[in-house]
Amino acid sequence: MAKSSKKMALGKGLSAILNDPDLQQNSKTNPASSSPVIGNVIEIPLEQISENPYQPRTHFNEEKLRELATSIRELGVVQPITVRQLGPSEFQLVAGERRFRASKSLQRKTIPAFIRTANDQESLEMALVENIQREDLDPIEIALSYQRLIDDIQLTQNQLSDRVGKKRSTVTNYLRLLKLDPIIQTGMRDGFISMGHGRALINIEDPNVQLSIYEKVISKGLSVRATEALVKKTKSEPEVFEIKNTETPTIEKEWIASFEDFFSEKVKIKANAKGKGSIQIPFDSFAKLQSWVEKIKK
Repeated sequence: MAKSSKKMALGKGLSAILNDPDLQQNSKTNPASSSPVIGNVIEIPLEQISENPYQPRTHFNEEKLRELATSIRELGVVQPITVRQLGPSEFQLVAGERRFRASKSLQRKTIPAFIRTANDQESLEMALVENIQREDLDPIEIALSYQRLIDDIQLTQNQLSDRVGKKRSTVTNYLRLLKLDPIIQTGMRDGFISMGHGRALINIEDPNVQLSIYEKVISKGLSVRATEALVKKTKSEPEVFEIKNTETPTIEKEWIASFEDFFSEKVKIKANAKGKGSIQIPFDSFAKLQSWVEKIKK
């Protein structure tokens, strides 16, 4: 009896579900069902649905949303969103943020939604996993979703691999992207570089060197393979960077000031990431150089 009632309820409006005597009786006799709407697809007023605070997606492509809105205008919402019930007329979005936003942009009054039970942790997990399975997430959004599942749901990488249906190595590769400098992460999110570029850059530990290579990748439009070659060369032959007074630590500024005071000339220091480098002191005559030699001997 319960099964047939549930099938008949699919597609009904909220008021029809709440007033269905068979479903009301089912909610009383079945402890697993705390509300007659749980487990049904019904039309819910958009104003009664709040956004999911656990939504992992932070970037929504406006053009894609407009395309989805056009489709919904023509065909309606083909796939219901998923919500959880918070109160008699209060629901929270679990999955289907783009369909929800597109429908609101069309000023639709209702949207078809599947009602399910879920606590905060389950809601977070469903939202994260549902979004991870989409193809239009950028690598950083996926990496952040993986990290959040590990942190908030207390999953190991092996457990996470099983939940999202990805190899352990794939999960690890995404998580490593979060070690990139935030500027590089933003570049990846904005589509300036690919995940392949990011995986190459992550092999550089020094953030300054990492950013320097990133700038070259952008300015020269380097491919992933060219970036990998540049990273390999940089690791074997560390690039020399000029240390400017405005960018050096206080103690190094003091050293530069001492050199400049002693030689009465502008001093430049060049050093690599390992601390090896050189000091450059310009002179305009051998007499000047001789005067320094004599000064040093004193």
